Amino acid sequence: LASELMFFAALFAMYFTLRAASPEMWATETEKLNVPFALINTIILVSSSFSCQLGVFRAEDLKPRRTGGLFNLKEWGMVEWFVLTFILGAIFVSVQAYEYTELIAHGIALNSNAYGSVFYMTTGFHGLHVAGGLIAFLLIIGRALIARKFGHYEATGAIVVSYYWHFVDVVWIALFAIIYFLK
Repeated sequence: LASELMFFAALFAMYFTLRAASPEMWATETEKLNVPFALINTIILVSSSFSCQLGVFRAEDLKPRRTGGLFNLKEWGMVEWFVLTFILGAIFVSVQAYEYTELIAHGIALNSNAYGSVFYMTTGFHGLHVAGGLIAFLLIIGRALIARKFGHYEATGAIVVSYYWHFVDVVWIALFAIIYFLK
């Protein structure tokens, strides 16, 4: 996580350097952002941290799967909470891809100007990290489903993936605040 933190710190440094070099471009280009749309997407990603943590609590209790009905959330196990986390993360990535198509239609592309380059590099690298987290969730879910006995080894894997997921969420909150609200 420390190396990932340094990577994103470099992206933030690039953002602020380019922004300081051409503030007039930032003023005109940020007006094209759909802040309410991005806020809803942010809420989706942040809510996935809560479902992830509920899955971790179940993993720590060594409860991999639900013991009650599908709609009885109190009886959900780690797998069900991680599936929900996966779905929320996949929605986030899908909505971000849709946002990209909208911005390209408004003239903000990776190669259009410095703003476009820094916007897509920062949010795109974050999106790749979210996709990596989604793959990790699938691996943890798969391992829990095929394990004969769900034990501390499987629970530790779930906990480690949650650290990564929470980190990715915190990075997005910082990116969101800087890109969408810092004028």
